[in-house]
Amino acid sequence: MARPQPAAAAESEGLLQLQPGPDHVRTPATERLAARALAYLDAGFPVHFRGPAGSGKTKTALDLADRLGRPVLLLVGDASFDTAALVGRESGSRTRRVVDRYITSVMKVETETVPVWLDRALTVACTEGCTLVYDEFNRAPPAANNVLLTVLEERVLALPKARGSDTAIRVHPNFRAIFTSNPEDHAGTEEAQDALLDRMVTIDLDGFDRDTEVAIAVARSGLDPDQAGRIVDLVRDFRISREWTRRPTLRASVMIARLTKAQGIDASAEEERFVEIVLDVLGSRVKPSVAGVPDPKHRQMLVRLVEHFCGPRVAGPVV
Repeated sequence: MARPQPAAAAESEGLLQLQPGPDHVRTPATERLAARALAYLDAGFPVHFRGPAGSGKTKTALDLADRLGRPVLLLVGDASFDTAALVGRESGSRTRRVVDRYITSVMKVETETVPVWLDRALTVACTEGCTLVYDEFNRAPPAANNVLLTVLEERVLALPKARGSDTAIRVHPNFRAIFTSNPEDHAGTEEAQDALLDRMVTIDLDGFDRDTEVAIAVARSGLDPDQAGRIVDLVRDFRISREWTRRPTLRASVMIARLTKAQGIDASAEEERFVEIVLDVLGSRVKPSVAGVPDPKHRQMLVRLVEHFCGPRVAGPVV
């Protein structure tokens, strides 16, 4: 059987050189975090950002990858993954047909069909020296991630014989790996194997400091820092209260800020539309009553937070 031919790296995965976007924010806190993580990566250790939804894991990982200055491959974990989803698999075939008419009275035809091997993210990153960002890696089955063990420890990638070349390749010296995971989300996640976690430096994230959150809200909404700060303080206080069933994150602050800016209103308790925005964005997160329906008392709590951080209301409460 003819050996399969690996497809070009550019055809197998989308390599991109990340550039900071217009809403990209760097503050002293993010710079300190990046400096720590870069030191670990420079020493040859993969970095793992672990935290709840909205804590900035993916954004931090992509920013870190950008700082390395190498092509980046983004891989998002999925329950359907197997080893082939990481290293590659056969994908169709290529046929070559040669017709020989050197002697006019004789026609000689040779046909050769070879399977085509398609390299996937891990193989491309290991051979080309790219940075692999493996987002939510614990959503993939542990068995699929086992191939990473030798990559991270021995710097060797084991490949199936079907690829047609060496069954093991030495990992490129410029290869770096950054992982993220959410330990609090139990839907569709797997428990990461200790052997894999033991090979990486895990940095726990629980959101940004206030100044960074305000800077991000300003960058992504266009609101002035004063109004964005009121919204961030409101959401942060609600987060601390624990009177929620779904944790309010920076995304909620950005959503409220963008809606406020889009509607041309102030982040003020005197703006009835602003109060409605806060209730619409945060109201579904508050703890329900014993009967399982929205509790008016908790919605009143949100109104009081608006009044506290965004000035007193002159109209009646919106519930």
